[in-house]
Amino acid sequence: MPLLLQLKQVKSISHCLAMSSSSLVKPEPTSSPTQQTTTTSPLLLPLPTLNFSVSQVASVCETLEESGDIERLGRFLWSLPVAHPNTDELNRNESVLRAKAIVAFHLGNFKELYRILESCKFSSKDSHLKLQTLWLEAHYQEAEKLRGRPLGPVDKYRVRKKFPLPRTIWDGEQKTHCFKERTRSLLREWYLQDPYPNPSKKRELAQATGLTPTQVGNWFKNRRQRDRAAAAKNNR
Repeated sequence: MPLLLQLKQVKSISHCLAMSSSSLVKPEPTSSPTQQTTTTSPLLLPLPTLNFSVSQVASVCETLEESGDIERLGRFLWSLPVAHPNTDELNRNESVLRAKAIVAFHLGNFKELYRILESCKFSSKDSHLKLQTLWLEAHYQEAEKLRGRPLGPVDKYRVRKKFPLPRTIWDGEQKTHCFKERTRSLLREWYLQDPYPNPSKKRELAQATGLTPTQVGNWFKNRRQRDRAAAAKNNR
């Protein structure tokens, strides 16, 4: 969907939200001094129904997510009618579920975040990366709150071991030291051929592994340091 059309939808939704907040309570008529004063309860008016299709709701969620306006994204999700004509399809839509998870994280509602991530299957790898970050960061924050101090690398490692990524947001490939095992195997093969790759080879290896040239260079540097330390230890 063109971005201009998406932005128009967002503006339309914002207008509906603004109208809903101003029409929640119907003002009481002003009585004249001669009339007897009576106490009446305010009349609650129903919120306007936003009749958007599932694809339109998903498109708006994606636009608001990309804009970084999480507060407006939360208001939009709250405005969706409970009895949506396609409730089941809406609750299975990946963009909508991802938006709900993001809002839950920013509200500090980690219990709801975990429920969404553990009970709903996400197929997009873009979703995997974002939701894995939310999963880990939420557990880090809970651990920091429990310990009363910031977490170090070892602490974070223990948190990751205690709360592994659910298979709903993970492709199942084993990760070691933040790199997938397939990536590490490829790095080891290249290292055996040339422990000192030049910039051109680093770029080629980065393209093959999906890493950056800097990450490749750091891996080779750390591997050389480990090998030198092991050799020095064996020579003692």
